Amino acid sequence: MNTPDQPAAETLLSVRGLKKHFPIHGGILSRVVDRVHAVDGVSIDIARGETLGLVGESGCGKSTTGRCIMRLIEPSAGDIWFQGQDVIAMDAEALRGMRRDMQIIFQDPFASLNPRHTVGGIIGEALIIHRLVKNRTEMEARVVELLETVGLAPDHMRRFPHEFSGGQRQRIGIARALAVEPKLIVCDEPVSALDVSIQAQVINLLEDLQEKFGLTYLFIAHDLSVVEHISDRVAVMYLGRVVEVATAGDLYANPLHPYTEALLSAVPIPDPKIKRQRIVLQGDVPNPIRPPSGCHFHTRCPIAEPRCSTEVPHLKDAGGGHLVSCHLRG
Repeated sequence: MNTPDQPAAETLLSVRGLKKHFPIHGGILSRVVDRVHAVDGVSIDIARGETLGLVGESGCGKSTTGRCIMRLIEPSAGDIWFQGQDVIAMDAEALRGMRRDMQIIFQDPFASLNPRHTVGGIIGEALIIHRLVKNRTEMEARVVELLETVGLAPDHMRRFPHEFSGGQRQRIGIARALAVEPKLIVCDEPVSALDVSIQAQVINLLEDLQEKFGLTYLFIAHDLSVVEHISDRVAVMYLGRVVEVATAGDLYANPLHPYTEALLSAVPIPDPKIKRQRIVLQGDVPNPIRPPSGCHFHTRCPIAEPRCSTEVPHLKDAGGGHLVSCHLRG
């Protein structure tokens, strides 16, 4: 993995030691009495044109990681390099310019669209903010082009979000993200709120758009089967930390971290002749306010040893770029 001050030329996004600790206020004076360790030292690279899937249980810090990368949430610590530029050091003006190259598709297509604006206004707003159109006629022509790109009709631009289904709303969200011709799109669980049949359509659309426009995706999800289908590489998160990174094929065929093994054991297999032994983890996910010392997973790990509770494991290459954060594997 690259050092934070020298990301590789082909690397579009490089994240090192990213942390986000949310303060908890209490008492009469509302002082900070504790902190939620939502993201606790995440390091990832995304190459230009690839899709990196980010998976894990609900509450593990996936969405917070994506929003910190966008600086929609301010990180507590760490480095973020995008196209060789230090995102953390950017002032408001530089950040506004960077946002043209880095967009996000939100999880909830019902809450992410302003119900008071027409579809044309929602998609066209970014074109106006970034001064990509000269007049209203040019803006409407571009909105029609974007709607057709995501499989919607030109006359939809005159309608309001409540007139569309969930899948159509998510297509509108995708069109809004595409409007400024970004290089990276953070897909924050973009299909989790949709019916299964619609999920496949949206995933296929994202793949087609990636091939057509040369897009790079950070695809955040908890559905491992969806991630396997769309991702080139997959990073697995547990309690604010990345515990394993590998190509999608390698991760699913040869998981190394005990947590990854447990996640994959719960994924249904279409062939009824193939039986997979289910791994049931003991106990609940620890409280992120006071995460376990050493390896965060040691309290539920079936192979944990004494040093797992005291020594923090770091991502190491187990061969072929397959990274794992475990004292006993790799």
